[in-house]
Formats: sequence, structure tokens, C-alpha cells
Amino acid sequence: MKVTRIAYSSRMNPGKYAALAEQARRLGWVRSEVWQRHGSINGVGAGLTDRQVRDRWLADGTHVRFAVLANAWKETVRDAMADIAANVAAAKVDVRRAIIRRTSAPVERKRMFTALKADQWAIDPFLSRQMRKHCKRGHNRTHDQIIVRADQHNSVTDARGRLWLAVPGLERRKMVKIPLSSAVAPTGTLRLILRGGRVEVHYQVDASQMRSSQRPCGQRAIGVDKGYTEALTDSDGTHHGTRLGQLLSSESDRLKERNRRRAKLRSIANTAALRGDHAKAHRIKANNLGTVKRDRQAARHRARVRTEIFTAVHEVVDKAATVIAEDLTKRFTGRKTLGKNVNRRLAAWTKGVTAEALTNVSERRGSALVPVNAAYTSQTCHQCGRFGRRSGDRLHCTRCGVVWQADVNAAINILHRAGDPDIALHTPHHAVKQILQDRTDRHRTRLPVQDSSPATAERRANHPNRSTMSK
Repeated sequence: MKVTRIAYSSRMNPGKYAALAEQARRLGWVRSEVWQRHGSINGVGAGLTDRQVRDRWLADGTHVRFAVLANAWKETVRDAMADIAANVAAAKVDVRRAIIRRTSAPVERKRMFTALKADQWAIDPFLSRQMRKHCKRGHNRTHDQIIVRADQHNSVTDARGRLWLAVPGLERRKMVKIPLSSAVAPTGTLRLILRGGRVEVHYQVDASQMRSSQRPCGQRAIGVDKGYTEALTDSDGTHHGTRLGQLLSSESDRLKERNRRRAKLRSIANTAALRGDHAKAHRIKANNLGTVKRDRQAARHRARVRTEIFTAVHEVVDKAATVIAEDLTKRFTGRKTLGKNVNRRLAAWTKGVTAEALTNVSERRGSALVPVNAAYTSQTCHQCGRFGRRSGDRLHCTRCGVVWQADVNAAINILHRAGDPDIALHTPHHAVKQILQDRTDRHRTRLPVQDSSPATAERRANHPNRSTMSK
């Protein structure tokens, strides 16, 4: 697999930066044109490839008005069409869930899944409605990126050992040389992102060549529960990434205070502008309401959070050949009303980074990642299966008379959920609750644990692990 690496420019010349910024701005027009023509449902339904779009633009002369080199706008078209395809693929995930909710007939489900995969959803009224509901028309807001093809750039090291990256500019045969702070030359297709006077060079490398990919994985099956105060808690009772909660909370509190001060300054500037004192309003906006420092602080915070989460996942994989975790691609809704501070901190919760780290590290190091349905794993006792009373990070089980650490209890339940024959990955949460309550009632009335239904008994025999087989 491939992983992305980032190299940064070092003491970039303002003139070179301005030339690259102008090129990125023009290529932003290219992206906007692609999204305008092909980002809607009708445009997606046309089924055009990026090569067909480029051929059409060459035939009708659309490319002339962008005033950029051919390779630059062609690579931008390819990248924008890939973004549109990703947008459609994300919508199809929601449509598949709608199909599962709509019908339980295997033949009808297969027909709908096949039509959706083959992009023939327009002829089916239900699929068409669902695609129009979930595939929203996108708009381009990217005007700071340049895609450079692999054979269009080169690197050289000067006498002082500094690495220079040469990329095409707006004029033919005139390269723009960028000094890099890295000693490793970027390879393959590059994505240049211009932020705050600095150029970020994004490129991909083979993950198998990384040192972390050479570390062997463990030999056991481990269940993990994601959290806020720590990144992960495993079924052995070990907490990983214990600094995550402190990082998120301190950053949330800092942003609250900073945004309060910025809002006050913005109010003063607006009042001065209404009064006619435009010079004062301009000074405040230029000197006190900039975004360069803010963006760099946000980037540093994101980097620290990613490091904490990836380190936690590596610690789990060190002892796990199979990592069992909840499906982090699902949306979670809660009925409990929380305070503003709690909502702000939870809004910064990095569920997506955790999902990325679990997938990335498991694949690179050779361990298996098994997603399971985690409904009610944090509310039931792993020892007796009854619903307990959750209070903070404690779960009180009235039947066992034990107080469990909530995250450890949830991790053990997630580990057991992988072998549950009745609770599949996409079983609705209300059905999961009913299954758990039925099991509790059987234990309380001393009935046999197995279901009396022959169909259920056959399903248990044929599918001992429904969760790992679900997709």
C-alpha cells in the first residue's frame, strides 16, 4: 500500500511563491469548471472519464481560457474527476444502507446492489431518489493546489546540501525551483499545496519500505474501544494514547478564548467601519485578524493528535494479530443534551483519524482488522450480559454486584461481539437491544441459551461468526 509524506519549503522566495499562487488560482478555475459541468447527478450519470473530458475541452477550445500549460490543466481535470467519483462512492454507501432497510429479500437486494454498482441506478425509481438525496452537488473551493506529473519535476542537491525541487511554472521551459527542508527527494505525482507563504509537497511512498512496517504484529485477538480521554482501550485493560483527551481539551479551551477575543476585535473593526473610520478597521483586520498564525497552530495540533493516535494503534498491533473494533464509518446520534463546552470538545473528536490509523497500521503490519456492531457494548456487563448503570467512566452491574471500568468493559464486549451469531455488522440498534434483552430474560428464567427456532439454530451452525463476514 501507499502512504502520503509531506515535505515543506524552506525560506521560500516571495516572487516564486506569488508565481505558484497565480498558477494555483488559475487551476482552481479548472476545478470549478469540472465540478460545474460534471459534479451534478446528471453530470455523473453521463459516465465520462477524465480522458473524455480532456478530449472534449481540446476539441471545443475550453482549455485556452485558463492560460496554463497543458500538463497542468490535464492533471487537474483528472484530480477533480477523481474527487467527483469519491463523492459518488460516499453517497453509494448511504444508498446501500437504505437498500438494506427497505427490503430483506436476497434477490431484490442483489438486483439493487448490482444496478448501483454498475451505475444503472437512474432506471430504478428508488435508487434514483436515494442517489439524489445523498449525492449532493459539489462546489470547488480549492484554489491553492497544483498537481505535478511524475515526469514533470526533478530534484537536485546544491553544494551546501540543500535539496531543490524544480516544477513547471506558467511559461514553457521555465521551471520554478523550491528549496525544501527535507533531505529526501519527493517521487511520483506531486500535490503542491500553498499555505501561508509556504509550499507543502505531498507525495506517496511504498509503505513496505517504512521502518514501522517492518515491526511484526502480535499473535492474539484483541478488542479495542475508542475513547476521548485516551485514544484506545483494549480488552486486556490497557489504555493507549492517554494524552489524547488532554490535547483535545486544551486546544478546545484555547480556541474558545482566542475566538472570543477575535470576535471582540471584529466587532470593534465593524463599528469603526460604520463610523467611517476605515483606516482603523483596516489596521485591525490586517494586524489582528490574520489567518496565517492560526492555520499553522491548527496544523501543529492536528499533527500532535495524529501522532498520539497512530502511536496508540501501533501499541495495540504489537500484541494483536486480529484487531476487533467498532465500525467507525457509521454516524452516531445521542439523545442526551450536553453543555456547550462538552459539545465543543466532542466536535473536535478525531474519530476519522482513529479509523484511518486502524486501517493503515493493520494493513501495513499484517494484522487483520475486523469491524463489528458495537451497539450497547458500553452499557452491558461483559460477564452476565445484563444492562448496567453507566456513570462517567464506571459501569455498575446490579446482577454481578461489580463496578467495571466502562471502556475496558466495552472493549471486552467488542471482542465477544466478533463471535456473536445473531448480531451482524449492520443489525439495527433496536434489534440488538431486543436480542440482548431476550438473552437476559432466558438467563433470568433459567431457559436454555440457544434459540428454539430451527432457522436460528441452522444459522448458528452455518455462520459461527456473522460479524466478520458482514460487509
